Amino acid sequence: MEGKKFDPNSIIGFVLIFGILLWIMWQNQPTEADIAADKVKKELVIQDAKTKESAAKLKAQPTVITAGDTMQLAQLQKSLGDFAYSATLPSAKDSYTTIENKLVKLKIDNKGGYIVEATLKNFERFREGSGQLVKLIKDNNAHLNVQLLTSDNRTLNTKDLYFEPTLTKNGSDQILVMRLKAGATEYLEYKYVLKADDYMLDFDIQSQGLNKVLDTSKPLQLEWDLKSYTNEKSTSYENRYSELYYEHEDGKSDYLGLGQNESETVENVSYIAYKQHFFSSILLTDTPFKNSELYSDNLVNDEETDTIFTKQFKAIVPLAFKNGEISEKMNWYYGPTDYKLLKSYDRNIEDIVALGWGIFGWINRHAFIPVYGFLSMFIQHGWAIILFTILVKLVLSPITYKSFLSQAKMKVLRPEINELGEKFKKDPMKKQQETMKLYNKAGVNPMAGCVPGLLQMPVFYALFQFFPSAIGLRQEGFLWANDLSSYDSIYELPFHIPFYGNHISLFPILASIAIFFYMKMTTGDQQMAQPQQEGLPDMAKMMKIMIYVSPLMMLFFFNSYASGLSLYYFVSNTITIGIMLVIKNYIVDDEKIHAQIQENKKKEPKKQGKFQRKLQEVMEQAEAQKAKDKKK
Repeated sequence: MEGKKFDPNSIIGFVLIFGILLWIMWQNQPTEADIAADKVKKELVIQDAKTKESAAKLKAQPTVITAGDTMQLAQLQKSLGDFAYSATLPSAKDSYTTIENKLVKLKIDNKGGYIVEATLKNFERFREGSGQLVKLIKDNNAHLNVQLLTSDNRTLNTKDLYFEPTLTKNGSDQILVMRLKAGATEYLEYKYVLKADDYMLDFDIQSQGLNKVLDTSKPLQLEWDLKSYTNEKSTSYENRYSELYYEHEDGKSDYLGLGQNESETVENVSYIAYKQHFFSSILLTDTPFKNSELYSDNLVNDEETDTIFTKQFKAIVPLAFKNGEISEKMNWYYGPTDYKLLKSYDRNIEDIVALGWGIFGWINRHAFIPVYGFLSMFIQHGWAIILFTILVKLVLSPITYKSFLSQAKMKVLRPEINELGEKFKKDPMKKQQETMKLYNKAGVNPMAGCVPGLLQMPVFYALFQFFPSAIGLRQEGFLWANDLSSYDSIYELPFHIPFYGNHISLFPILASIAIFFYMKMTTGDQQMAQPQQEGLPDMAKMMKIMIYVSPLMMLFFFNSYASGLSLYYFVSNTITIGIMLVIKNYIVDDEKIHAQIQENKKKEPKKQGKFQRKLQEVMEQAEAQKAKDKKK
């Protein structure tokens, strides 16, 4: 094999080539200007990448851009049309404007232009010592949205667009104007006006110059939804009184059901109220909404477990164009569900306070609310309930006396009635006729014992409605109860009893004991007063069973109810027992009643009333028909 030879010419060639390359590299070394230009070029590439990424996210959420970003402007123009102008303003960012007075604090977001936080300054949540104020709106639980239908058939949602805020003052009034701009002079505007020391604020929606931008042949759709937070001690009790109310057709108020997926379409709605038991969010309008779609959904599926929300409320109402523009004057109310306060606005919104219908509501509005309100101004609420109960029982004491007197008269006549029963044992119809004659001669009305009880029923039901609606009881303590508007737990159970709960309340136990002794007394007197008739042993047995069943039902039913209501029933039944003992031992004398009955028998029988006369005629006709049938 031939060895390699050394070639000097090759070495010289490589050296020359290397030298030429070094000379070329030295000649192409960048100047300072070239370095600066390259840096700018790299920054432009990076900015271009960011711009493309922002453009990809633009449909989901508008971003803050500069006028020089032509790519984003093109994307904005494509997705938002004329309203892309608003997204180029300095206000197109996540920022808030706060308006507040001594009662309420409201935060309004630039994005969407609606209230994202509503705080009531004078009310705390149920947690003891937490210091948490009641917030009707927080953490994105409520939204206000207006659907904008553009002239080129695109649908935009105001909740996704940025408004420009302007806050001014007019005396003590705070005026916040939020504008969604389509140009320098074209906009959709929300106007909030909060007065001093008021829960009610003005809320106007109006537009300017949008008749060429929007399709004005159809009304805009305003959507308002809210998930109501739990603010009270008992979630199930609060949920029972959380409802959607509305007023329609000449001042008539109504509400949706308490179940799941309740909905209704209503015409001419003047206000929509999302009631959260003791607190409410209300939208009112000067011009009734022609058609409103209302929804309510119960979110408490398991009453054994505390939940964050009770109800999901939603309303969809039309905003009609007038001469190509929107001009709606409305009001918002964020505050307590206080009957007197709501009534002071003279807008019928006090109807959302559940005081009962007909005579029951009349008693609450014109008797119980004024009287109890007066008492609670001077004394603690627990003592006010006791004094209030005493006044109610004093007013009803004449009815109680007449009822007991009627029972006493029936008891005195019972021996004679039993004699008639034996004498006409085989002829029940004749026995009834003779018994009615005896009642008439003795001047005794067998129905007199029932009428007083019926007269007390409206009062009983009115009070049942009054206490759950009395916001004055909220977080007011008395004895061992720390909140008279909720249950008075003296012991927490490690388990849940169906229909009872996971705690033991003492006031319902005391009320059940009182009603047991009351029924023991009244049932015994009624059995002694009633004449012996066929089927009476079964009726007596039933009445004895009710003596034990009624207190037990009350114990279960009221264990999770307001302790103020249980306190009332305990005091009420105790006072009734005392009144009955006084009447029985010191006022009603059986011997005097017997003597009076015998004296009445000697007199001309009283003229029968229409009911007695009609009953007598029916019995006589039945007796005549029976005799005719027997003869045949």
